[in-house]
Amino acid sequence: MLTIGKLSEAAGVKVPTIRYYEQIGLLPAADRSTGNQRLYGSAAGDRLAFIRHARDLGFPLEAIRDLLGMSDRPDQPCAAVDSIAKAQLLAVEGRIARLMALKSELERMVAQCAGGSVADCRVIECLGSHAHCTTDHGRELAEVSE
Repeated sequence: MLTIGKLSEAAGVKVPTIRYYEQIGLLPAADRSTGNQRLYGSAAGDRLAFIRHARDLGFPLEAIRDLLGMSDRPDQPCAAVDSIAKAQLLAVEGRIARLMALKSELERMVAQCAGGSVADCRVIECLGSHAHCTTDHGRELAEVSE
């Protein structure tokens, strides 16, 4: 059995994150020692590793909840799992496309800068008015970086 601190170290996840995952039901409530310290078995460590890897791949918490539920029923067909993974792939591809458009716009702005004074700076001019941009990269691109 591991304390929350040891589980945190082993999984590379901060203690408050482990508590949060317990609170929202992704991890089952831990057993408690006589001193009321949380104690975790290997199953909790495996589940936490699953959650962390899924988060590293960008899966939202609700998708992880669904995937964990499905992994708890290993005899079921995996079509729903595939569907969740495909949806995540499409979301990642969409973010990549938006980021590539953002990269292109930034490259264009930087290339147009003549290196003179700020008063003549093309980057400042472009940032001052979206009308100087060649793509519609508005708010949705800003959300990618948040």
